[in-house]
Amino acid sequence: MAGNGRKRDPGGTRTRTGLPASIEAAWGLRERPGKGPKPGIGIERIVAAAMALAAAEGLAAVSMGRVAKELGVSTMSLYRYVAAKDELYILMQEEAVGLPPAPPPPGTGWREALSAWARAQREVFHRNLWMLRIPVSGPPATPNSVAWWDRGLAALADTGLDEGEKISVVMLIGGFVRNEALVMADVGAAIAASGEAPEVVMRRYAETLERFADPQRYPALADVLRSRVMYEPDGKDFEFVFGLERLLDGVGVLVDRRARDEGAACEEGEEP
Repeated sequence: MAGNGRKRDPGGTRTRTGLPASIEAAWGLRERPGKGPKPGIGIERIVAAAMALAAAEGLAAVSMGRVAKELGVSTMSLYRYVAAKDELYILMQEEAVGLPPAPPPPGTGWREALSAWARAQREVFHRNLWMLRIPVSGPPATPNSVAWWDRGLAALADTGLDEGEKISVVMLIGGFVRNEALVMADVGAAIAASGEAPEVVMRRYAETLERFADPQRYPALADVLRSRVMYEPDGKDFEFVFGLERLLDGVGVLVDRRARDEGAACEEGEEP
């Protein structure tokens, strides 16, 4: 932006903030390339084309050359807007996640608020499965991703946890959501490729284990197989709900512990 004392960076490299130029533009710290009497293709069109390509063919199909081809421009023209493919991934993710849902009504408990946050995040992943293939390279660094992080932290505002504990809880829950979505996406893709119903695939897997897994060598697994539980399909989203609830149970133990610590400190006349 003119007059802000920042060095111009026409090549799209990093600036004084340490962020790529396109990420600075996302924060409103500089003008997007292409504004003026002769606008270019625009970062919005580049990101939209890359997202459409990822949705249709997977993240691996996204390259600067392929996106340029989809837009009908030269590959070099893209570098005026985005310095590298990894930077494009960040911008794609920023667009896909959007803003988090509205805050819950006043008086909503931390557990309900954090559960709603986790479910909303999972829905974003399931709408954009290609996002799960983007490596996690650092903490949130773009406006929408920071807004999601802030919303998760806000859910823990009245828990008595310190700020470091809040960050750790949000990372724990967010990591679970991402991992569960990734595993379910991979399992779903494998089942779809088999051309058979999920319950048929699971039954065949259980039958294979019964045939080859020696009960003497795998006694715990033998008990599971004898229970026939693997032959019974789980309800919709069972694994997600079960895992999330158990994690929240653990967070609840920590919240209760902090409340007891604060109560004990008050009884002793100390500052909580």
